[in-house]
Amino acid sequence: MKYILPILIFFLISCQEENNEYKVLQGNAFGTTYGIQFFSDAKAINEKSIDSIFDKLNQSMSTYITYSDISKINSGYENIKVDDAFLEVFNSAKKIYNESEGYFDPTVGLLVNAYGFGPEGYDENFTKTELDSLMTYVGFDKLRIQNRQVLSTKPHFYIDFNAIAKGYAVDRVAIFLEQNGIENYLVEIGGEVRVKGKNKRTDQLWKLGIDMPTENDERILKYATELSNEALATSGNYRKFRIDSATGNKFVHTINPKTGLAKKSNILSASIIAKTCMEADAYATACMAMGFSKAKIMVESLEEIDAFFIYINDEGEQKTFSTKGFQEKLIEL
Repeated sequence: MKYILPILIFFLISCQEENNEYKVLQGNAFGTTYGIQFFSDAKAINEKSIDSIFDKLNQSMSTYITYSDISKINSGYENIKVDDAFLEVFNSAKKIYNESEGYFDPTVGLLVNAYGFGPEGYDENFTKTELDSLMTYVGFDKLRIQNRQVLSTKPHFYIDFNAIAKGYAVDRVAIFLEQNGIENYLVEIGGEVRVKGKNKRTDQLWKLGIDMPTENDERILKYATELSNEALATSGNYRKFRIDSATGNKFVHTINPKTGLAKKSNILSASIIAKTCMEADAYATACMAMGFSKAKIMVESLEEIDAFFIYINDEGEQKTFSTKGFQEKLIEL
């Protein structure tokens, strides 16, 4: 799994009082860091058990591992039988592809690589002609799964689940905690978060701060939100970009699957609350690709998610938008 965009970083705000049941696990995964906070004496919850979950997901869906199932499929191997995790992510991706009218599309992987955001490096001779050629392979509707095998109406496709798989990894850890009887936890991987219950150290809901967009490493907290039994993911393009040395053009990580272009969206960041982090992750990416007007229509039409956008209006002013559900949970610091 490659890095996925969580440009907004969420900071847990909590007090420091002692609690013998409070535990923290931290480490590295998927090219970023993770942090897990929970309240339990369960011995089965440790770094080794968490790493085991990540290893299985990497084996299934990492485009950075040449022997993973997804890498083999992308390389043209036949008769690869995908596992339950792959199936679940594929089906969710298909649902969000349809609901976003194709703006969330895991088949942009060839474009991701061409712009230099993938494992294969940047092609300095990447031209519009090549872009047009690559666009013929974009379209998640061209793929289906039958008997656990990925089938396509067009050869040479490239699947990239990185805008959904990290959120799915958060969900798998959360499910593992629940299977071990843990009712109060926070799971975070690279800024994507899922929580349950409350922070028993404060006896309050889990409180998460939200970064304001800046084009440097400065982090400014202006908003926070309180969550329970929900997930939060954010996508943004104001820090993660590559400058072409020859042209000076800025290529952002969020690629518009309709045009194949990597241009800056008028949404600086999109934060999505959903029941699963997998869904929140994918919808946040879709909103970035869609731009503010289309994204606003989509999030207001979907009852299962809530959204908070920081965007630039037509006058060049930075503004915010939130759905009613998100507004009820939003705290201005």
